[in-house]
Amino acid sequence: MKMQILKLMVACAVLLGATAALATDYAIEYGITIRPMVVYLSPDTTSAKLATVDRGREMAVLGRTPGWVHVLATISTGVTGEGKDMSGWILDKGLITKATPLGDQIMFGEAADSEYQASINNGRKGAAGDARRLYYYVYEYFPQSPPAGEALYRSADIRWQLDKADLESRPSAKANPGERLPIEERYMKLVMKKFPGTKWADKAAFRLIDNKLCGEWAAEAKCPLKEADVYLKYAKDYANSPEAAEALYDAAWRYAALIEIYKANGEAKKAPEAEQKALDLAQQVIAKNAGADWTTRAQRLIYMLQKKISAYGNAVD
Repeated sequence: MKMQILKLMVACAVLLGATAALATDYAIEYGITIRPMVVYLSPDTTSAKLATVDRGREMAVLGRTPGWVHVLATISTGVTGEGKDMSGWILDKGLITKATPLGDQIMFGEAADSEYQASINNGRKGAAGDARRLYYYVYEYFPQSPPAGEALYRSADIRWQLDKADLESRPSAKANPGERLPIEERYMKLVMKKFPGTKWADKAAFRLIDNKLCGEWAAEAKCPLKEADVYLKYAKDYANSPEAAEALYDAAWRYAALIEIYKANGEAKKAPEAEQKALDLAQQVIAKNAGADWTTRAQRLIYMLQKKISAYGNAVD
């Protein structure tokens, strides 16, 4: 919404300062910062510094002079995230526009580096947010580019993980679906809408399962049964997904957990069926040949089942 207002202001400014033919949104150039950039009062590094703009922020280009770009940007102020519009000059380095050669790759590379910074100890503060914005703008500025689908998914996934961590820190996280605040699904659904049939859409669909999982099982069978069905449906509907093997494993593990739950709840007669279901699904994981992680974890689960090692609870033999 802020950028829409900014674009309207730019159009008005162009209309007042140039010809009416230029006062349309498509005639105005926009760019994304890939490094912190100082906004100066005039195209001179000795002039007053008006603000510093972070990575992954959009600016409207009002004009250029050798080595400099005249921009209009929304500058965040205070902890509330509110901003004010400001025009000034930035050095002509670090602003990626649709006309920048290899701009999609450069922006994606900066996003990937920011994501790496967010994953390491003592990484750059705010790097996760930088990565989320930069990945999104790769998609928005270069929607036909080869990395566009992956960029949109990565942006959505960073947002998903941050929101998930926040929600899981709340007491309501232990509640079941429908009784707790769900993780925002809009951006994952956007991936599925814009890139249907791709692995990025499949991965987005897998993330949405989080909102269907119980907060706590309370040692009852209904939640693991329901969750196993959700994972099995995903594995069926997205058989070629990179996450299909994981979905099968997640279902297998839940059936393995049901063995102990049935025994504890006086329903031991149901345990053999759950054990066989877990074994069958673990074998399907191995048949997927989807890589070491899920193949070896499935082999481990089969071993545990064969040796009667509990997959759920804190039982010690």
